[in-house]
Amino acid sequence: MLNLILFGTEGCHLCEDAENILAEYKQNLFKIESIDIAVEEQWQKQYAVLIPVLYHPETKKQLGWPFSLVQVQAFIKELSND
Repeated sequence: MLNLILFGTEGCHLCEDAENILAEYKQNLFKIESIDIAVEEQWQKQYAVLIPVLYHPETKKQLGWPFSLVQVQAFIKELSND
């Protein structure tokens, strides 16, 4: 099972959209940890205008918004093949 991080922040409607897409596809293929970028200044600087961002900490690959269900599926498939 893949461990992924969804970088976002409270009150972000795009982050809610991303969570809905991920919930639609999850199918026990991955585990998501949602992280609020407001917690760390580094995350704020790195992701402030990019959130939501789906991030795989092992490979450091990321999928930035906007993304669709098809793009999430391709991202997961790519990570599974690594």
